[in-house]
Amino acid sequence: MNAANNFAIGINLDGVLEHDGLPALSVDQRFDWVAEAGVFDYVEINPPPAEDFSPFLRASERTGVPIGGMGGIFCVGPDTLNTFTRLNRQAGALGCRVFNCQVFARNSSGAEMTVDEIGAFYVAAMEIGARHGCLPSLEVHVDMWLEQFHRVELLGAWLAERDVPLRLTIDHSHLLFKLGNRSELAMSGLQGEADLGHALLHPTSPSNFYAQWLERGWIVHSHARSVQLNGVPNPLTRRGDLPGRGIQYPFVAPEPDAYHQRWNGEELAPWKLAVQQLLQWKQQHPTSVLNQVSCEFIPFADYGGAARYSIFAQNIACARWLRERANSLQLIAA
Repeated sequence: MNAANNFAIGINLDGVLEHDGLPALSVDQRFDWVAEAGVFDYVEINPPPAEDFSPFLRASERTGVPIGGMGGIFCVGPDTLNTFTRLNRQAGALGCRVFNCQVFARNSSGAEMTVDEIGAFYVAAMEIGARHGCLPSLEVHVDMWLEQFHRVELLGAWLAERDVPLRLTIDHSHLLFKLGNRSELAMSGLQGEADLGHALLHPTSPSNFYAQWLERGWIVHSHARSVQLNGVPNPLTRRGDLPGRGIQYPFVAPEPDAYHQRWNGEELAPWKLAVQQLLQWKQQHPTSVLNQVSCEFIPFADYGGAARYSIFAQNIACARWLRERANSLQLIAA
């Protein structure tokens, strides 16, 4: 990352590809693409637990592209902390600024996770992260314990009693795509909302969840992927017996016949507003540890799976927009 930058703009390495109908790129090729694009300050990686990390380190050193974050998905059980320790140690050695954690709603025995269970995991992960110089952050994400958005406040209160700060990763797409969708709202415990989620999810509502989390200083990392409200499911691919969710809407017009619905740039307005509010909050709280955002247009069923637009081009366009907005707010030093 440029030493003059106070706020960094990166990319999830999973989003460095044209589309998933082509052969996968090597680690070296992906780092080369990021370096050549010239718009990203770092990459965020999500390697499997048994991954050999040396190719990432060599590619980072060769291209000069830092690894600013690492992520992992965890099903809490007897060996989870050992896995986290192994990954977190590597993350610290790679110089990562944050370790993004997705934690399943059920533990390894299949039982619904309690606040005590996820709280204990998080407290232990914080202690491990402190040793390795890479603190964890829990992502508010579909299919995870925090998909029930009210649990964020519940966990925050549980941690406050133990003097442990809650650290969250916000990806607005995982909240906004649910607006107006009764079945998706039900997955988040919001089926009783008469306004179909507007007050708690829409960026024009001052009481929306992520505005509350920002004000409490809980958001320490962010992902940027544009989305439409009540996101249209992806009929091109499936997750089990269901079509993919609509948690990705192209930032710029996709190539003809490359997307499953007609593209309309006006659909981006609520998501753009939410992200701009996050950047404005950062401007007003310059000492906050919220110091980076990873562009995260990716393939996979719930996102851009089986689409044929350039996912990498979408990430580049989003990064340029983010940089323009960050520059206008003087978040990035001249």
